[in-house]
Amino acid sequence: MTAAAEQAAGEQGGSLREMERRRARVFLAGLCAFLALILGFPALANLWFSLNHVTFQNLTGDGFAGLTNYMAALSDPGLWDALGYSLWFAVVCTVAEVGIALALVFILHPLLLRRPWLTALLMLPMMISPALMGVMYRLILNEFTGLVPGFLGMLGMTVNFLSRANIQFTVVAIEVLQWTPFAFLILLTARQSLPYEIEEAAALDGAIGWRFDFLVVLPLILPAILIVSFIRFIDSFRVFDHIFVLTGGGPGDSTTSISIYIHKLFFRQGELGEAVALSIMMLVASLILLYFGLRVAVRGRPS
Repeated sequence: MTAAAEQAAGEQGGSLREMERRRARVFLAGLCAFLALILGFPALANLWFSLNHVTFQNLTGDGFAGLTNYMAALSDPGLWDALGYSLWFAVVCTVAEVGIALALVFILHPLLLRRPWLTALLMLPMMISPALMGVMYRLILNEFTGLVPGFLGMLGMTVNFLSRANIQFTVVAIEVLQWTPFAFLILLTARQSLPYEIEEAAALDGAIGWRFDFLVVLPLILPAILIVSFIRFIDSFRVFDHIFVLTGGGPGDSTTSISIYIHKLFFRQGELGEAVALSIMMLVASLILLYFGLRVAVRGRPS
């Protein structure tokens, strides 16, 4: 190929790349406009609500409040109780879900290679709506009419799963039962993506059985473990549906997460400005956490 032909081919390739960039900008502009319309307007409206004195009777506002709503929200002791409970709940559920999912991956991986259709059965719990899950367990765990307390009563055991003494274990168990399949699916995918040559090489070095799982597989799927832990922590921290349906945040405030606390502040106490201000602060905190989480994930990715 002559120099002129190479130059012409290079110019043609450059024009095609430039055309692709222009098309990408057009699609990206449409996506940004859509996001600005769907997310931007509610965000600006919430920011306006948080800076004004608003009530259900006067949503246009009774005057500029400045940072008063933010200071009032931060000075309420109930906020810190709810925040502490959400952190405790998120940590316990994340550790339990990821730990159980990892154990299931090590145990069931050989079986699922032969019968992959069994994976669909294991995914069934997370296909149920969390609110519906709360209603279901509220019926079967009821102290007087529930099936589980009834069967335990026939065995001579009396257990009230919704009492103050047991409610913490109950809500954690429901969350773990529903969302462990999600963590299991991500970790199983990471495990099955490892090439078989790694297992053959490890077998030659004597790493078989649990040694292969802990010394070879575990370090290789560590990025997937970190990512799924991050996702499950955020999701558990903002838990609302099944706890609200099951207990309403009670008994008392013993299961009031930060999301339930904001709901009570908005709809029951009528503190619209404080509730919206708190929601904005939680959004900003979540974005900061997401930013640092993505940075850690990118740094941990192999080059």
